[in-house]
Amino acid sequence: SPQGRGKKKSRKHQRFMERRALLEQKGLLSPRGRLGSQTPEVGLVALTALTEANGTTAPRCDKVPKPRRIVSASLSPSASPDSIARHHSVLLSQGNGSSKRVRTSSLVLRPGKYVAIDCEMVGTGPQGRLSELARCSVVNYEGDVIYDKYVQPELPIVDYRTRWSGITKQHMKNAIPFKAAQAEILKILKDKIVVGHAIHNDFQALKYFHPKDRTRDTSQIHVLKKRAGLPVRANVSLKNLARHLLHKKIQVGCKGHSSVEDAQTAMELYRLVEVQWEKELAHSLPPRPPSPVTDPTADSSQYLDDQYWPTELMASGL
Repeated sequence: SPQGRGKKKSRKHQRFMERRALLEQKGLLSPRGRLGSQTPEVGLVALTALTEANGTTAPRCDKVPKPRRIVSASLSPSASPDSIARHHSVLLSQGNGSSKRVRTSSLVLRPGKYVAIDCEMVGTGPQGRLSELARCSVVNYEGDVIYDKYVQPELPIVDYRTRWSGITKQHMKNAIPFKAAQAEILKILKDKIVVGHAIHNDFQALKYFHPKDRTRDTSQIHVLKKRAGLPVRANVSLKNLARHLLHKKIQVGCKGHSSVEDAQTAMELYRLVEVQWEKELAHSLPPRPPSPVTDPTADSSQYLDDQYWPTELMASGL
């Protein structure tokens, strides 16, 4: 009968309260209303163990209280550019020793989040004036090469520009078609912070637009120019920045540039002023709402759809 079930439930509750009081006396369970360092799960386990030892069935607990979430000082690989910048800003404001914490906390993030890119172009079209992609190199935060391939332009090559590009006819024998290379490269760049020098040229060669808040162009950052003792408004080459700040010589000789070396140098320069740069970006870049371009579920093949191109560019091309 309902009355019998009520009495049974009441007796069961009395036994439960008696065991709880016993556990509290033995220090195995914190008193209700003033939980200490012990989590609810610990007390629940202890209560279950005591109940099983007595040979009775413990009351069923459908909902187990969740422990308080502890926010780690490190950033997750899915962190947004805005949170990255704010994180650096907070660490920088903490005073001495903050740079070490920045490096330590960011190691969790960078291997899959930061890349540097450099492209080499050849001349196609009338008199070879049209620049098309012929080689692309991508390195990770540590400077390790994760992509380096020669690319066959869509139009016939008129000028190899070997003195600057380092590209020769021999390199084109094993080159992959532009569309195939473009798909591979955009897959790597998707949702990444991309570092480069005069990086708009590389994106133009890839026929691609990368979000501004995920782009770090070493030719535009004032911190690097000030540190090198160069005019802030001057156009400074990657070669000069490397000589002044990294004390190394690049782009020497008559065999042209190495896109791998240039990408690695751009990443080195970024890392040199990373904290200051990210702090400035934290104040200058407004939060960017999610868009189809950076949506992790978006297919990279959609990047070149008309709907993602700037309106003014579409109008000028008509």
